[in-house]
Amino acid sequence: MEIPQLIAHRGYPRRYPENTLEGIAAAIKAGACFVEFDVQFTSDGVPVLLHDVSLMRTTGTRGRIVNVKLEQLAGLPANEPERFGKRYRTFSIPTLAATVDLLRQHPRVVPFVELKEEGLEKHGREIAVKTVLSVLAPIQSRCVIISYDILALRCARAMGAKRIGWVMKGWNQDALTRATELVPDFLICNYTKLPKPPARLWHGPWKWVFYEVTQVKLAKELAARGATLIETMAIGEMLKNPQLRRGGCFD
Repeated sequence: MEIPQLIAHRGYPRRYPENTLEGIAAAIKAGACFVEFDVQFTSDGVPVLLHDVSLMRTTGTRGRIVNVKLEQLAGLPANEPERFGKRYRTFSIPTLAATVDLLRQHPRVVPFVELKEEGLEKHGREIAVKTVLSVLAPIQSRCVIISYDILALRCARAMGAKRIGWVMKGWNQDALTRATELVPDFLICNYTKLPKPPARLWHGPWKWVFYEVTQVKLAKELAARGATLIETMAIGEMLKNPQLRRGGCFD
């Protein structure tokens, strides 16, 4: 059986607030070769790391990221208060630029950069994609641009993105048709959307990525079905498995 490699989904959310520099750094220290994070935009067009368009879950503050200027984020903690209480109140929402600075220190790590739909709609695909690729320039050659939005992925490819990944919303004939037309480097899907065996994964030039996996047994089962990469929010715990650890990056 092929050993799947692990992507640190939003950093290391099992132990740290998601999409924070500290969480990403901890994931890399745990041995992650791949890290995934989400990009939203402030109202003044600055790309930052955030999954939800709402600030509530991450900061405990009302508001939408697309309506807030970068300078207004300075005083907001990115500590996921419902999960961690006041433990990480010094953590903040990082800019994409700050994340690039961190990743420049780790040249072996491959970033999966997800463009969230809300930012694309607010600022327009071309401007948003161009802005992100410009910020990513120092590390762009090793980045994978991913999104649910196929037009944004086509735009990224046209603007020079080396690799793209389509995040599928469902497993159906329409999705297969879209994947065949797009020909992404990666097809990314929540494992719960998969049909049960013996149904097979679609054949194509892409590599399969499945997310929301936190159990070693499930990761191995998905690998047996053809998964190349597994996204997990428990990167450190998963890499403790001797087999999965072989796919990690350790200095």
